[in-house]
Amino acid sequence: MSNEKKRMTTASGAPVGDNQNSITAGQRGPVLIQDVHLLEKLAHFDRERVPERVVHAKGAGAHGYFEVTNDEISQYTKADFLSEAGKQTPMFIRFSTVAGELGSADTVRDPRGFAVKFYTQEGNYDLVGNNTPIFFIRDAIKFPDFIHTQKRNPRTNLKDKNAVWDFWSQSPESLHQVTYLHGDRGIPATFRHMNGYGSHTFKWVNHDGEAFWVKYHFVSEQGVKGLDEDVATEIAGENPDYHTEDLYNAIEQGDFPAWKLYVQIMPYEDAKNYKWDPFDVTKIWSLKDYPRIEVGRMVLNRNPENYFTEVEQSAFSPAHFVPGIEASPDKMLQGRLFSYSDTHRYRIGANHEQLPINRPINGNTSNYQFDGQMRYDNGGRSINYEPNRYETAPKEDPDTKVNPFEVYGNADSVYYSEADHYTQAGDLYRLMSEDEKERLIKAVVGHMEQVDYDDIKLLQIEHFYKADPEYGERVAQGLGLSVPASVK
Repeated sequence: MSNEKKRMTTASGAPVGDNQNSITAGQRGPVLIQDVHLLEKLAHFDRERVPERVVHAKGAGAHGYFEVTNDEISQYTKADFLSEAGKQTPMFIRFSTVAGELGSADTVRDPRGFAVKFYTQEGNYDLVGNNTPIFFIRDAIKFPDFIHTQKRNPRTNLKDKNAVWDFWSQSPESLHQVTYLHGDRGIPATFRHMNGYGSHTFKWVNHDGEAFWVKYHFVSEQGVKGLDEDVATEIAGENPDYHTEDLYNAIEQGDFPAWKLYVQIMPYEDAKNYKWDPFDVTKIWSLKDYPRIEVGRMVLNRNPENYFTEVEQSAFSPAHFVPGIEASPDKMLQGRLFSYSDTHRYRIGANHEQLPINRPINGNTSNYQFDGQMRYDNGGRSINYEPNRYETAPKEDPDTKVNPFEVYGNADSVYYSEADHYTQAGDLYRLMSEDEKERLIKAVVGHMEQVDYDDIKLLQIEHFYKADPEYGERVAQGLGLSVPASVK
């Protein structure tokens, strides 16, 4: 076997110059559509599974409503559904595990999807987040590779701990989320007993054209509870649909789950000088710097009538915005704006938005996107182009244009300027009680013991040590290894 290094290429055989960073307009500019390697990776990744979702395959859903409780929110956004206290908006939510297949157990150690569809009078607004405020990676170009490590080995068709920890150890930005995942919130007791987060940074724009950066926090009124790993494993064998059943039964019995929605608001100019890059999804904003502001309350009060038509066919996308809410330069979010809708076009068709669960409540889908598989209504019009001379045909609304934002720098595959992957992960560790730390170390060691290669373990131990020396020493001791002398 030749020892010559093999060059990574695109599907057409062209060499790949950078597989870690998307091409952006400067350090913080949006991702450019000319990054054909990124688009090829995401488009191919979206089509890797038939017919279940590539990620978040196993899930449960429910209907409910969202009610605004704070009149002051309208000073930050012109979004109509947030305009005044007391205003209610129907919504649908889907909870899910990330890595498991349709038949997998609910009680595995895995982030939970927390996807909310608000049926507003200005169209559907989807907030597609998780039960964690952070994520493993911060550039969508790495997402297909990351998920491959969470899925099955292509040779053995078994879950592969070597791949999981090899990727994490080679991607130190994952450390914060790895610590969070192996802590007490890594296995929620139920879907009802976990918080939800938009995770990404978004932009709010008010009626005066002022822009603000925002992060979303859904705080469970039931409280936050986790499962002991041994109990979770036992439940997985006895009732793999435990969380799905719990949610259904609670709503059916009238014990309606509820969450308070809060936001952190950052003035637009603060983003330029904040101590952390505010668009890096592997980082949080300090609550001391930007305290949470109450927005409203979400209540789930109705189970689906048919799982397939409402839960399985539901299609959420971070690209579904309404006037007053826009994207930020978050590179992970920028990739998801394309990838999620593209996945649905493949999974349930180009006209998936016409399905009842995805259809806007105002019925206003006037555009020129005609035909396609499963199209049952072409609008009864013969005009399928724009601009046109017909006054009654759909026209653009300049008042809803995206708020202007500055772009600067050279177009390049740019790494995030922030290279400190350790401080926040260490802060999270130091916030834990001794009992919490013991359970964290037990979970990490139990997971890493299954790795076959000491070099992977030692590299990951280095990351733990850099976050907090005690953290690294305890993991190393649990694995029967020593912290490498090079990092002490």
